[in-house]
Amino acid sequence: MDLFDYARENIKEKEAPLAARMRPTTLEEVVGQQHIIGKGKLLYRAIKADKLSSIIFYGPPGTGKTTLAKVIANTTSAKFQQINATTSGKKDMEAVINSAKDLLAMYNTKTILFIDEIHRFNKSQQDYLLPFVEDGTVTLIGATTENPFFEVNQALISRSNLFQLKPLEVEDIKKLLIKAVNDEKKGMGNFKVKATDEALEFLADVSGGDARNALNALELGVLTTQRGDDDYIHITLEVASECIQKRVITYDKNGDNHYDVISAFIKSMRGSDPDATAYYLAKMIYGGEDIKFIARRIMIHASEDVGNADPMALNVAVSASLAAERIGLPEAQIILTQAALYVACAPKSNSVVVARGLADDYVRNANTTVPVHLRDTAYKGAIKLGNGVGYLYPHSFPGHHVEQQYLPDEIKDAKIYHPSDSGYEKDIKEHLANLKRK
Repeated sequence: MDLFDYARENIKEKEAPLAARMRPTTLEEVVGQQHIIGKGKLLYRAIKADKLSSIIFYGPPGTGKTTLAKVIANTTSAKFQQINATTSGKKDMEAVINSAKDLLAMYNTKTILFIDEIHRFNKSQQDYLLPFVEDGTVTLIGATTENPFFEVNQALISRSNLFQLKPLEVEDIKKLLIKAVNDEKKGMGNFKVKATDEALEFLADVSGGDARNALNALELGVLTTQRGDDDYIHITLEVASECIQKRVITYDKNGDNHYDVISAFIKSMRGSDPDATAYYLAKMIYGGEDIKFIARRIMIHASEDVGNADPMALNVAVSASLAAERIGLPEAQIILTQAALYVACAPKSNSVVVARGLADDYVRNANTTVPVHLRDTAYKGAIKLGNGVGYLYPHSFPGHHVEQQYLPDEIKDAKIYHPSDSGYEKDIKEHLANLKRK
């Protein structure tokens, strides 16, 4: 690097966004992701020992995929090459591979190839890499926000260690924000900034586990806020909410408000009010509620308050839960809204809950035995004991039904399931009545 290159790099670094300037350069500076880089963990040991095999980092934006790649670049003795799949193609990969072959042959120096957004490469582009990863010409580090099992060549996955990065915790992001406010070399320390704890907590909370999002908002606040009479830039809760374009709402995920809103959400679905259902769902998502928690409540309600009045409600709720977890925010809010509105508009019945309670009472309060004709006949000697004798096989009779006793003798007249007249349960009720009349 000559003098002009050094000057250009220095200017580029100083003018880079705060999130880029604050990017850690060592493992010790990285916050969060202790499940993969905590001391003693596989990735921690591999980076420290400079003994990396191919890796794929998978996780949401702003969780540290590129950061970990940069840390590896700063610690490895191998040649570190980086390309981005959104702007690079096969020619770029060929250039890296040819260079890697030369370095390995002439100097016995390995090459680490970091491919950001690797899921953007098509199948043929990913296939091109495979033999060079397999023979050790390059050690691959791929980063993706998409599920690699759907977007990355399975052969590449099988030859790589997969590490899933999680959204950063609020406390992790808050640590980064505090460091950015005070760091005079890479952060905003020379700007004379005072940020309230409330503002930093808010930015850390609403950033959705994305450190880049929080740091960008902080930088915007510092650069656009006038100095106070004390010559300091004051980042307040109001300033923070403007910078991240998110209004402060009263929603404490760990307090009474959390329980009040989820209660109102459930009762709105139960009350068949789609407008209120959509509102409370939006309020929870806006407040940072865990989408898995919301999805669980929709699934429970689909069975508890809709039940067999519309059996599809549970299918919709379960499908929405799986899709929301796979896709993540922001798109997951559309999926959850669809499911919640379906359940809210479905016919209602709590007959399943009532049946469950009655059945439980009988189990707790009555000593019963399984009728002999219903007992298992699969093991040797069962017939000699009389098991199964007298059992009538329903498919051998007209309508695939025959009247016989199924409940134990002790509670043979018990009535546990009482279908309602709501939705599909009305059909179930009529069907059961028809069977009794035959």
